[in-house]
Amino acid sequence: MILPALFRLLYSVSVLTLTNPPAPSFIIPVTSAGKVCTLQNSFQPGFVGKGDYVIGGIFPLHYNQEMPDLNSTYRPPPVKCNGYRFDPRAFRWAQTMRLAVEEINQSPELLPNHTLGYKIFDSCAYPLTGQRAALAVLNGISEEDSPTCDGASPLLAVVGESGSAQSIVVSRILYFSSCACFTDRRKFPTFFRVIPNDDYQVGAIAQLLFRFNWTWVGLIRGDHEYGRFAVQGLIRELQGTPVCVAYQEMIPLLYNRKKALEIISMAKVVVVFSAEGEMTPFLRDYMEENITGIQWVASEAWVTASVFTGSEYDPYLGGTIGFGIRKGHISRLSDYLQTVNPRVYPDNVLVEELWEALYGCSPSKSARSQFPPCSGQESLLEQHSAYMNTTSPRVAYNVYKAVYAVAHSLHNLLLCEAGSGPFQNNSCAQSNNIFPWQVTVSLHTVTVNFDLKGDSIPYYDIINWQRGSGGNIEFINVGLFDGTKPAGEELVVQGDRIKWAGHQSEVPLSVCSASCLPGYRKAVRRGEPVCCFDCVPCDSGKISNQTIDCTVCPEDFWSNDDRTSCIPKKVEFLAYDTLGIILTVISVVGACLTIAVFTVFFYHRNTAIVRVNNSELSFFILFALTLCFLCCLVFIGEPTFWSCMLRHTAFSITFSLCISCILGKTLVVLAAFTATRPGDNIMKWLGPKQQRGIIFSSTLVQVVICAAWLIDAPPYPSRNTKYERSKIILECSVGSSLAFWCVLGYIGLQACLCFVLAFLARKLPGNFNEARFITFSMLIFCAVWLAFIPAYISSPGNYADAVESFAILASSFGLLFCLFAPKCYIILLKPEKNTKQHLMGKEKKYFPVMPFLVFLSG
Repeated sequence: MILPALFRLLYSVSVLTLTNPPAPSFIIPVTSAGKVCTLQNSFQPGFVGKGDYVIGGIFPLHYNQEMPDLNSTYRPPPVKCNGYRFDPRAFRWAQTMRLAVEEINQSPELLPNHTLGYKIFDSCAYPLTGQRAALAVLNGISEEDSPTCDGASPLLAVVGESGSAQSIVVSRILYFSSCACFTDRRKFPTFFRVIPNDDYQVGAIAQLLFRFNWTWVGLIRGDHEYGRFAVQGLIRELQGTPVCVAYQEMIPLLYNRKKALEIISMAKVVVVFSAEGEMTPFLRDYMEENITGIQWVASEAWVTASVFTGSEYDPYLGGTIGFGIRKGHISRLSDYLQTVNPRVYPDNVLVEELWEALYGCSPSKSARSQFPPCSGQESLLEQHSAYMNTTSPRVAYNVYKAVYAVAHSLHNLLLCEAGSGPFQNNSCAQSNNIFPWQVTVSLHTVTVNFDLKGDSIPYYDIINWQRGSGGNIEFINVGLFDGTKPAGEELVVQGDRIKWAGHQSEVPLSVCSASCLPGYRKAVRRGEPVCCFDCVPCDSGKISNQTIDCTVCPEDFWSNDDRTSCIPKKVEFLAYDTLGIILTVISVVGACLTIAVFTVFFYHRNTAIVRVNNSELSFFILFALTLCFLCCLVFIGEPTFWSCMLRHTAFSITFSLCISCILGKTLVVLAAFTATRPGDNIMKWLGPKQQRGIIFSSTLVQVVICAAWLIDAPPYPSRNTKYERSKIILECSVGSSLAFWCVLGYIGLQACLCFVLAFLARKLPGNFNEARFITFSMLIFCAVWLAFIPAYISSPGNYADAVESFAILASSFGLLFCLFAPKCYIILLKPEKNTKQHLMGKEKKYFPVMPFLVFLSG
């Protein structure tokens, strides 16, 4: 059986790929010896050229096939290629290979005294047919008289095949693919290619998607390894980027219209890894459905497919952008292609099918043809671009390079001198028995640069499909991808030259969710890709000026109402605004009223009611009340180090002075009215000096507490940003909370003592009972300050200062009105009552208060 021997042969084959699908590659086969060979089937080449050394070519001259009936009851016939799916573009590649071989044979400098031969087969873009071609191409010029089973193979290399799936099926015979799967040198040690593999292409496409902010893209691939590995590579490249894949779909290998139409585009941008043969029926069905507005991103496999340049494709494919392999120049290609016609090759079925594809007529009178007859002498014109497009050959140029690479490799082997060869013991190859593995070794020395994986340096042109003057699609170069540049600088795009889908100049938008406006953040939807999100406003204190997450403003800044920028926080303190002015006015009015009372008392200081109420203590109280009213002004304005210390100390000392005076008066009143008989010595302990001593000592205690407070932990200005995060509240920190509450507690203690003593003397006789007024004033004073404590604790910054100011003013007014309003009423409005007799209640009745009145007036 020849089949096992052939597969052993396949295992030892080496390959050089020249281009991505659907462009050619070539292989360096290494044969194994066989003893018994039986030809099981034959597969005739489309073109044959004899020579000393043979190279093969396998091209997808058809891109559709007719599957045989596989019912396992009889030997199945081979797969048939459908003629109406003939590919003139691939036929041009085959003719380019023939041209290169003829040029080499005519060259006196390359392979002198030796000739190259060729065998070119049609793979029909189908793995099984490609395998038949691979096996047939190994059998030499004549399959019936093949030396394959014995000795070295006459085949040195194979240019082809067009797809990764076909390449894998035929194992290591040939590889015409850019698939990244072939970079494994352990599995494919003799595989070479003169174009970059798809790892570079998918990286370039990922950069392109990212460059134009296409975050929602669809992926369509052919049903082969090329498409599968390319899609996997692109998804890998897109990980960690803002680009999401909307869907992945596959064009079925055995095309099915119903299945193809299920690929519904949910994204405006669609990346396609497929050959033109697979794309043709797919696109025609979509054109029938009138689906437009899609921005196609083409892989190099079809980005320069001339079959799609007709004007009928423009509404659907115009604006397509993609990466094409580097173009070159073949000077004789155009003239050579025109020499191929039915007159020169009257019996060649492929040439006949070329005429049918280009002209829609058949140059033969064969009954099999469904086309009208023609002469076969028609001239090839520019509109036959699928075959005649030689202005910027890309795939054809790589076929051309592949043939020359093999020729130069063989030339180097033939020129080898004994003792300086590249093989073991510096030996050379035998010119009459060169093995393909020897060509493999020599390939590393040719001008094509291969890396350690057998790949070439990545370089792509960026192609944009634009409408030409005649309405047809033209391929315009709008940039390049140069793999020799540093990372991030490989892609160069001339954006102003690009025409997008629908002939638009603006880059199309393809997103799952529109970008969030400034001031909003992305909220990813559960179970959906990160590109699908809702936009929610940023929280207070955070901003977003792009479509990124919200960022927190610095400590002294806050977000504006739109959450687009950070603005300085509003600084608040008890300033001279509405509230500050009200407090100032009340404070000044209170001080003026106190001074007015002081004036009235001073003017009427010799009257009975002033003398009876101890004028000296009254003046002390009025003086202290004036200071109490004025100390409220210290709480208004921006806190400073000195103002913070002055606020609490001035307030505490002035109120302590005021309460001390009232306490002295209360003691005198209580002592005077509790004397049971004239001449009791109790009053001698409460004379003017003793009263001043009580006031001084009581106030001194508060002064000592304040001094200790200022020395240990004085109040200081602070910035409160915690109570209300959008504001900075300037306030005075008390420094020592213990000292603060000690100060308030001492004032409260004095007030409570006054209240108790006055309460005990509230029922003493007389028309004017001072103890009642002191009791009532202390009751108001204590009520105000008891209400102040919770209000002060719960109020921040300027409100705390306002609460304390109102407490000071309220308690001061309470003392002023309770203690002095009745007296001023008598002095100013009821002067007839301003007598000793009236104040005693009965003019001639003896009262214990008499000694006190005499004492006060003395």
